[in-house]
Amino acid sequence: MLPIHHMVGDAPQPVAPFSHAVEADGWVHVTGQMPTFPDNPEAPLPDGIEAQTRRVMENLKIVLAGVGLGLENVVFARVYLTEFKRDYAKMNETYGAFFPPDKLPGRTCVGVSGLAVDALVEIDLVVKRP
Repeated sequence: MLPIHHMVGDAPQPVAPFSHAVEADGWVHVTGQMPTFPDNPEAPLPDGIEAQTRRVMENLKIVLAGVGLGLENVVFARVYLTEFKRDYAKMNETYGAFFPPDKLPGRTCVGVSGLAVDALVEIDLVVKRP
């Protein structure tokens, strides 16, 4: 069976050539989302790591909803931070509020030298259909 490539109409415009999500055998890999606004991709990014993390998580929820899933289906997340030492704790606090404390997905978080659109954070997901 070939993978299904999902483009979600309400989601932010991709900043590079990729699908919002790709699905194979019930596994959905959601491309890393940036803290851009779906209805205004040229708008300035939100200020600070908390606001950018919230925007990224809201964008991920839009993509997930577009493929009939939600955060409760997330198995694993990867988080990329450009200012790891400065932003790690605040990102964790904001990110963690999107999940019940007893239902946190597995996760990796790494510091990187830069992200598209000069974002402070990017998050991608691995999701499983029920």
